Amino acid sequence: MTGDCEAADVSGAHGTVDSPSTMQGLTSSEVAERVAQGRVNINTELKTKSVKQLVLDNLLTLFNLINLVLALLVIIAGSFKNLTFLAIVVLNTGIGIVQALRSKRMVDKLTLLATKKATALRDGVEVELDLDDIVIDEVVKLGRGDQVPADAVVIRGEAQVNESLLTGESNLIKKAPGSELMSGSFLDSGLVYARVVHVGAENYVAKINNEAKYVKKVNSEILNTLNLIVKFASVIMVPLGIALFISSVSESYAVWEATSTDPSVGMFSWMFSGPEAWGAVSAAILSTVGALLGMIPQGLVLLTSSVLAISTIRLARRNVLAQQLYCIETLARVDVLCLDKTGTITSGRMEVEGSYPLPIEGPAADIALPAEVALVDFALANIARATSEDANETCKALLDRYEVSNVPISVPVRVVPFSSAKKWSGAVFAEGAFVMGAAQFVLDHETFQQVEDRVAELASTCRVLVVALVDGFDEDGNMVGAARPLGFVTIRDEIRTSAAETIGYFNEQGVILNVISGDDPRTVSSIAKVVGIPGADAFVDATTLDTPGKIDAAIDRYHVFGRVTPQQKRELVQALQRRGHTVAMTGDGVNDVLALKEADCSVAMAAGSDAARNVAELVLVDNDFASMPAVVAEGRRSINNLQRSAALFLTKTLFSMGLAAICIAFPPYPFQPIQMTLINFFCIGYPGFVLGLEANRARVEGSFLVNVVKRAFPASVSVIVGACLCMLASSLLAFDVSTLSTMCLVSTASVGCCLIWRISQPFTIVRALLFASIIGGLATGIIGFPDFFSIAHMGWGLAMLLAVISLACCAVFFQLARLMDSRAPRTTRLASGFGRGVRVSLGRKGSKRRVSSTGSSARRAVNAMRARIKRQPDQTMDADNAAVAPASMRSFDEPSVNTDPAVDAPQARDTKSGDRRVAPSTGHGVDGSGARSVRTVTKSTGGITMRMSRRPRARSRGNGESRDG
Repeated sequence: MTGDCEAADVSGAHGTVDSPSTMQGLTSSEVAERVAQGRVNINTELKTKSVKQLVLDNLLTLFNLINLVLALLVIIAGSFKNLTFLAIVVLNTGIGIVQALRSKRMVDKLTLLATKKATALRDGVEVELDLDDIVIDEVVKLGRGDQVPADAVVIRGEAQVNESLLTGESNLIKKAPGSELMSGSFLDSGLVYARVVHVGAENYVAKINNEAKYVKKVNSEILNTLNLIVKFASVIMVPLGIALFISSVSESYAVWEATSTDPSVGMFSWMFSGPEAWGAVSAAILSTVGALLGMIPQGLVLLTSSVLAISTIRLARRNVLAQQLYCIETLARVDVLCLDKTGTITSGRMEVEGSYPLPIEGPAADIALPAEVALVDFALANIARATSEDANETCKALLDRYEVSNVPISVPVRVVPFSSAKKWSGAVFAEGAFVMGAAQFVLDHETFQQVEDRVAELASTCRVLVVALVDGFDEDGNMVGAARPLGFVTIRDEIRTSAAETIGYFNEQGVILNVISGDDPRTVSSIAKVVGIPGADAFVDATTLDTPGKIDAAIDRYHVFGRVTPQQKRELVQALQRRGHTVAMTGDGVNDVLALKEADCSVAMAAGSDAARNVAELVLVDNDFASMPAVVAEGRRSINNLQRSAALFLTKTLFSMGLAAICIAFPPYPFQPIQMTLINFFCIGYPGFVLGLEANRARVEGSFLVNVVKRAFPASVSVIVGACLCMLASSLLAFDVSTLSTMCLVSTASVGCCLIWRISQPFTIVRALLFASIIGGLATGIIGFPDFFSIAHMGWGLAMLLAVISLACCAVFFQLARLMDSRAPRTTRLASGFGRGVRVSLGRKGSKRRVSSTGSSARRAVNAMRARIKRQPDQTMDADNAAVAPASMRSFDEPSVNTDPAVDAPQARDTKSGDRRVAPSTGHGVDGSGARSVRTVTKSTGGITMRMSRRPRARSRGNGESRDG
């Protein structure tokens, strides 16, 4: 696919090729007329958000609104010391704004590095213009290295154009008078004058950018969990808060009414009747705010922002710019990584793969050279040096190859530069006249037939040039005499030195790797094989994928896609997402923008287009793909630590909701806001931050919300039990509200310490010191600052009662925790996140309880099941085989995906055993194209069903294990 095919239609009235003798450019009056008509090349590039927009995005959130309303209520109550919770709101908002502004500054600096000037002809004189000043019909002058500022048609000269940022094709495309130039492409060699035919939004680049101008929803499980909690809390806070306030005020009013001599005063009038009544109202407001504050996971929001912000700082030291905090988490969860070839796997430059001498006969054999220097290398090195003044990418690759070598330097007598028409370049030296170029253009028909098979063999993976000896050149630069081949040189895209190692890392992590490129599929396949992409032997030409059904079928069978348009890249990402995959996309060009915007996590190279950088969530500042594993490691650390710490914060949310509901019927709410501050710091915030910043590279396992709730639920129930016991004691022993809140504070702190003890296992020195400091801090706050934290003085009797209640709460907590651990979830991924390979599904016939796992966890599960089978020798066993469509990260108890996305593969049920099996999908299986398949074996014993499945081996690690598992 050439760039001309990709470009928008630029023919028509403005596409006429002018005669060079009449080419003068626009006059000043013509320019003014076009400016007045608005036919100017207005900049339509995707830009970063403005400072104002970034600030507003972080300020105007539901979380901030809820806290602001609660703060106003506290101010109305006149208790300013209870406004300390606003510090969390300010810190959280500040972190978000600072991170967003930092990312914006970095991206804007990268954008400024690009040249924004163009040379145009006006009134027959060359002038330098800003890109925004170019008008329709402008005649622009473009030379080697210049970027085409707007869609244009060549009217004079010839050039080789690099359109890789637009199409993904690394091959240079010849442009002659009448050829179309797409905005955003670069001239590799040559000099042309071109007439601008599209400006502003009509440019090819602008049309792609416009398709990407939509708000992308952040796909983050942590963020979605936080939003879910905040939204749920906001829904129930209003009715609960009103009911709790009315209940508290009603109780105080009932006490007043019992002693009042004026029964005609209603509750509303009484609330404003005097200082005593207002004191009761203020107390009700504070207790209600204390209850509502507990429902909002303030600290968890701040902790998440802080942990991810620290991760972005760490990544910045590795030259990785995170433009969005939660993208670090998303990359750690991806199970499919789509790679663009040019600029990601390859550097965008060319390199010499090798030189291949041919047997030398005749005059060539008489050329005197050092014994270790082949004549083909001598010719290549010296032709490259002779033509270096107008060096294209091929010439640069040769210069790099022979920069440090023992090839003797020869002074050229005459140089014939490369010509797009001739397809070769040459030079005359004292040793002879040599040419280098495409074999079909250098050799005559008979000679070419003799080497055609060798050329075809080398051309399967690289671009091939022939080096030949000729008698000389005539005055017009044509070859004299028949060219006698000396050998070949193969040129290919320069593969990044870190590409193979990085791709190997993702292979080991079980991530499905797809290469999606606009280049020739054979070229893409050869490079994919070099860097170790599994299934790289099979490839597909995307020009054949002209329907959504074909795209869906191809995404299940192939991992290498060539000649892919920007729209098809987006469709491929969408097809993967429809299958439940979390997809990351890397790219650097305008042709990658649509896919980058669609992907769950997008990664761009800093050296790529402005549009790609601006839409990407991660930017590799040093253009080094090797930084990706570091991002994954940071994501794992953040997710795993936040899962542990979030249990502390969610505990408060759950018990606050439960207590608020109970206290509507049995007021008052037993906590004051200042007491919740003590709990928030020592039992939640402080340990949460310490545990949240620990090193942790374990694979991400299971659902974030499920994992957190499993840890938080026992603690929240225990706190509610303790509060209810304290409230019962209060009603029986008739002690005051201050004593009740103190007892609830101590019992809650006891449960909090138990939870911290549990999630800190196994203990380390840091965790032991953390636990000791928490005990010391709580004791200091309760004993040392009783007035500040509204702590009531208690006698020995109440103290003993409090100790019994606290011990009972701890016993309830540990019993519930053991119960939660012993219950098998309905669907549990023992080794999810990254990872595929051996997958085991365990469950009882006729039930829905199953465990799905991969890797070593699966093997342990199998061994445990085998041991159980041995203990039941009287049972029978049957085995069945079934082919299952490969779907990474999906339990095999789920239906396989058919090539038609709207139709799931049917499921068959064994009526005798009741065992459900997955029917094979028509879009999958093992064939000669290298498609993956899965073999599943089902065994049943004693009512226990065991399914084991393994994908075929990819590359061996050397220890007998496949990279795929």
